[in-house]
Amino acid sequence: MNPDLLRGNLDLILLTILERQPLYGFAIIQEARTRTDGYFEFKEGSLYPALHRLEQEGLLSAQAGELGRNGKPRKYYAITDAGQQMLAVKRAEFASFTGAVNRLGTP
Repeated sequence: MNPDLLRGNLDLILLTILERQPLYGFAIIQEARTRTDGYFEFKEGSLYPALHRLEQEGLLSAQAGELGRNGKPRKYYAITDAGQQMLAVKRAEFASFTGAVNRLGTP
């Protein structure tokens, strides 16, 4: 997978994953891998900064959950109402973009 494609669509991907239920970081990585048959392989170094940014922007909220293996509470991320609205916008933008690319066709 081209990393530039992931970077350009990371917000859309994360908001979509969290639309179903709140998840903690490693569970987000697993969910992305499972739902895309391994196409999306997030690295923690790109995932957590994106989650923190989305939280700061008010698109996600975070709260402590059960304890992880390290004995610290896991931080669960949930999509907010503003995040739901942004997800709708991002989906529409992506649909327009992919539609335009498809209309280019092949020579």
